[in-house]
Amino acid sequence: MSDASPTTPPQNDEIDKLLKSETGSRSLDGPLGKLVIGLLVTWSLFQLWYASPIPFMLNIGVFNEDQAKFIHLSFAVFLTFCLFPASSRMNRGPWQAMDFIIGLIAASCSLYLLFNRTELSLRIGAPDTTDIIFAVVGMITLLEAARRALGPPLVIVAIVFLIYTFGGPHMPDAIAHKGASLNKTMSHQWITTEGVFGVALGVSTTFVFLFVLLGALLDKAGAGNYLIKVSFSLLGHLRGGPAKAAVVASGLSGIISGSSIANVVTTGTFTIPLMKRVGFPGSKAGAVEVAASTNGQLTPPIMGAAAFLMVEYVGISYIEVVKHAILPSLISYIALIYIVHLEAIKLGMKGITRTHVPTMAQRMLSWFTTSTITLLLAAVVYYGSNLLEAYLGGFAYPAMLIISIAGYIYLVKVAASYPELASDDQSIELDHLPEVRPTVMSGLYFGLPIVVLLWALAVKRYSPQQSAFFSVIFLIGVVLTHKPLKAWFRGEQSLGHFFKESWNDFVDGLIDGARNMVGIGIATAAAGIVVGTVTLTGLGQMMTEFVEFISGGNLILILIFTAIICIILGMGLPTTANYIVVSTLMAPVIVSLGAENGLIVPLIAVHLFVFYFGILADDTPPVGLAAFAAAAIAKSDPIKTGVQGFTYDIRTAILPFMFIFNTQLLLIGIDSIFDLLITVVSAIAAILIFSAATQGYWLVKSKLWESLALLLIAFSLFRPDFWWDQVYAPTTNLPANQLIVQAEGLKKGEYLQLNVEGVTIEGDEVAKTVSLQLESEDGNGMARLQEMGFMLSEGENSWTVDLVTFDSPAERAGIDFGWQITGIKAEADRPPQELVFIPTITLLVFIGWLQRRRRDDALPAN
Repeated sequence: MSDASPTTPPQNDEIDKLLKSETGSRSLDGPLGKLVIGLLVTWSLFQLWYASPIPFMLNIGVFNEDQAKFIHLSFAVFLTFCLFPASSRMNRGPWQAMDFIIGLIAASCSLYLLFNRTELSLRIGAPDTTDIIFAVVGMITLLEAARRALGPPLVIVAIVFLIYTFGGPHMPDAIAHKGASLNKTMSHQWITTEGVFGVALGVSTTFVFLFVLLGALLDKAGAGNYLIKVSFSLLGHLRGGPAKAAVVASGLSGIISGSSIANVVTTGTFTIPLMKRVGFPGSKAGAVEVAASTNGQLTPPIMGAAAFLMVEYVGISYIEVVKHAILPSLISYIALIYIVHLEAIKLGMKGITRTHVPTMAQRMLSWFTTSTITLLLAAVVYYGSNLLEAYLGGFAYPAMLIISIAGYIYLVKVAASYPELASDDQSIELDHLPEVRPTVMSGLYFGLPIVVLLWALAVKRYSPQQSAFFSVIFLIGVVLTHKPLKAWFRGEQSLGHFFKESWNDFVDGLIDGARNMVGIGIATAAAGIVVGTVTLTGLGQMMTEFVEFISGGNLILILIFTAIICIILGMGLPTTANYIVVSTLMAPVIVSLGAENGLIVPLIAVHLFVFYFGILADDTPPVGLAAFAAAAIAKSDPIKTGVQGFTYDIRTAILPFMFIFNTQLLLIGIDSIFDLLITVVSAIAAILIFSAATQGYWLVKSKLWESLALLLIAFSLFRPDFWWDQVYAPTTNLPANQLIVQAEGLKKGEYLQLNVEGVTIEGDEVAKTVSLQLESEDGNGMARLQEMGFMLSEGENSWTVDLVTFDSPAERAGIDFGWQITGIKAEADRPPQELVFIPTITLLVFIGWLQRRRRDDALPAN
């Protein structure tokens, strides 16, 4: 089968269907179409208004979070019925008008809560008949909206959970509960903020929309095309360069995208045919795109909106989420580029020739200049803004704005001195590559809104909502002015044409941003049904008991079974709903069972663990929607493409198991720059060695024992503590009489490990170790223990628990009154575990020497 030219990407019916499945297939022609366009623009403007400080300054149009959620879902459900037909046969004619009416009914069920909030608050727990009717209709229309916008999987999951809610007494004993009436269920799921209108929809309303709008406006401005062209100009000359460029381009697109499927379809139509033209088989070309796109959902700053949900679920700041997630995602992408490199070597590929071959000095200068400019920019933004505030006070912000505008105009002037980049649907020829400098310089100003975003987040520590708002406002200025400014600098006439074009880009960005949010808004609302069921029935505790039963209490089996369940739960679900479901059901399992097995796991590590495996469902057969999308473009077998994509993603699947045990991979417990360097370097080396082992190729084709040895080396670099624990005990047992001293000596956030024993309510004698995190600052030891839920009295060799506060850390750890604290586990004083690296690197050097000898022997003699 001949490869399609990248000049005309293969936009067949299947690809068009996949693309439209993300944003709706119904055309926007005619009066109803114009109404829908108006509503899409209105929704974007409403979200900007809600996020801006103007309503509070003018005291006009101020909405609280609940009111904003009702309006947000009203827009989402109405637009779903307008954009997504019930089936392909019901796309036009009277069906369109019928969907319009159903959309109004669905929206009215949300708006009913908005207009009757005061009355509803007076009868919480005792809804009247009208309340229940609106709730039932709202739930039914929401499920139908989810089916249309997201497909059957999420709807099936939600219906199963609703059946479980009503049929609790008839369930198997392991998961049985007392059940709930229709009134109680509908009140809990629709009228309160425990279900549909819970945390997830609130995050979609406050944070996610603005970031999706930011991505849509960047794309309309041309940033998406710019990123792809820069990636190819920088990496296309390398062996297998188009595939490496595809990884980078898809990664950069994916980190601001809310969907791995959308990312595959949009960037893959360009990158997959190009990979095939340089020699990659269709299944491998599609698999590279799938691996890159799914990993984009694991990479900050957006993570498919999961980053903002983690802020709420884990209870840490957005910057903390980004800090913890950055290293695993970074090394995962480095490993994927290396895998592509190994595939290119095995297939005997060459890079694309540059039109202008730089000298070594020019290459070094280019690299040095780029790195220097990046570091200087970061320093100027961080220290410059602080200095301006220190010296100018209230005038600092106007000064920063003037400097930013001046910098933007200068960068646009620089871009105007270079030719415009070819549009995305035009080919990069395989006989040459564009020059790096003109390509990079033609769009540097696209980075300024991102600089504003990072400044607001990292320097000023504004909320994600505020930060995204300022970034979007700056980007709107870019979208409206960059084309006229470039035309003016180039001396072109008729600037009105360019202003009109920029205005159309701005409006299209508002439309696309809202259109991209329809599915996400519906997903967060429908996934709220799962959350509501868990809180109503206590299913979370049952899942813990189930996993403990099937794993036999073995910690590794607990993690493996949890990972498998997360993949199953994540199949067919969009990223946002995926995270809500797996974190609600499976995160408490690891926390609870890990603590019982003496494993102290920070909550962010647990949430990242379940999120990683939920996302891997996107390329895992038989569902693997991203793999199906890539296969349609590559014209390859979907199952084969999915299997190949999953083999590439083994490197991603291994990371959660590593950072659960070695939290330094999440930059937790890093005390110095040296620790940071050791952690980063060892992690990069480990993932590269692991990739070489799983590919069966390093310097040459590896022998089986060499691959196994490389796996052992990678494991040792990832987890030196495993071997060190065999030599030196990680903890030491202290007598109970040192409890107060230990409680006083630990820092906030550290864990106090206690040996406890007692009798449960069921009459079972228990002896175990519990881990309690200290939540208060340094202070009196007894006071800190009381804050964890203890009332204690001291005995001769132990402490007796006289009282346990309800829902306190002590109560959640399973401690009851009358229990004894018999000892304390403290971190042992031992040599640094990094000494394990010495024999590990020695073995690596030995294998490298053997493979190099085989490679040299295979070279033809001169």
